[in-house]
Amino acid sequence: MIPFSPPRIDDKIIEEVTAVLKSGWITTGPRTKQFEKDLTRYCGNKSTVCVNSWTMGMQVFLHWWGIGAGDEVILPAYTYCASGNVVLHSGAKLIMVDCNSDDFNLNIKAVEAAITEKTKAIIPVDIGGWPCDYDELYKIVEAKKHLFRPSNENQEKLGRILILADAAHSLGASYKNLRVGSIADVTVFSFHAVKNLTTAEGGAICFNLPDDFDHDLIYKEFCIKTLHGQSKDALAKTQKGAWKYDVEEPGFKCNMTDVQAAIGLIELQRYEENLERRKAIFHSYQSTFESKSWAWLPMFKNEKKESSYHLFQLRINNCSEQQRDAIIQLISDKDVSVNVHFQPLPLLTAYKKRGFAISDFPNSVSLYSNEISLPVYFDLTDDQVNSVINAVIESVETVLNL
Repeated sequence: MIPFSPPRIDDKIIEEVTAVLKSGWITTGPRTKQFEKDLTRYCGNKSTVCVNSWTMGMQVFLHWWGIGAGDEVILPAYTYCASGNVVLHSGAKLIMVDCNSDDFNLNIKAVEAAITEKTKAIIPVDIGGWPCDYDELYKIVEAKKHLFRPSNENQEKLGRILILADAAHSLGASYKNLRVGSIADVTVFSFHAVKNLTTAEGGAICFNLPDDFDHDLIYKEFCIKTLHGQSKDALAKTQKGAWKYDVEEPGFKCNMTDVQAAIGLIELQRYEENLERRKAIFHSYQSTFESKSWAWLPMFKNEKKESSYHLFQLRINNCSEQQRDAIIQLISDKDVSVNVHFQPLPLLTAYKKRGFAISDFPNSVSLYSNEISLPVYFDLTDDQVNSVINAVIESVETVLNL
């Protein structure tokens, strides 16, 4: 069976993790700090805090930014449930908007229409690694500054709605020659096992707020906030006579460990190699499927954007949801694993119960109903790529009677 997205675990990773285990220091320590510095250098942002998941990174940030009851946060309906869950847990009202008709990213006009005096943040989601239209988002929040009502010092300093990027898929993607991480005010990455870069589980908060924010201070605040509000981490307390600490606030517990960071350091060192292989797989799919009238191919590069090549989201023209599901079954019967990214939030029970209706998001329905994500990962061989291609073509043309 050709798997969908296994992590790249090889001798380099195993040796580095083994070195951590033998070092006597496995929780947050020197490797985590180095990984944060290397990520900051790679993305070009101002500071980075590593955490144990995208979800907790976003959750802690929303708390720090002061988003809660009475506030509104705008989010695309087409995303994974984590994006919406963190907003609900913050106590804010989730405002969903539809995606574009030709790609999976949130629709700018729908965002503009959704902004009110209660809007505190917009969370664009770079689905599949394809960056959102950040310039247009910034133009909107500047044009709507007169509506913005800050509720704390940080919000007042920014003076507008925050752009808070969900970049779970898009490490290494670029927008106008800037890497994702250095575009939005704040960007949160995921390093889950299926992502381009993994730390098994993990994530990072990349800060890129305007220059009048003290990013060194923010970094220190988040190191405290992600460790129960404790004034010293475990490494600091090992110094002679330095056992005593304070708890400055009731914080969270979501720090990244050195075991995780060890994986991430190797992954980041060879990340360009990873991207090149993923790009080659994309081109193989593209060059074959572009001759098929039933294939609607994803965008992955234009004059302004380049994807991180995370998901090859193939769409099948003139295909119903039931036919799509039948195609997936036939592909699976040929020992190829594929997936669907994603079920729009209003299709899920948790969101239906909160009054969201999928009929309000026609573009999301249209994209979801005929989407199939194909395997893309470093160790996928050319022979396996050909097997995927053949399985897809045979399955689509069987179901559609072509």
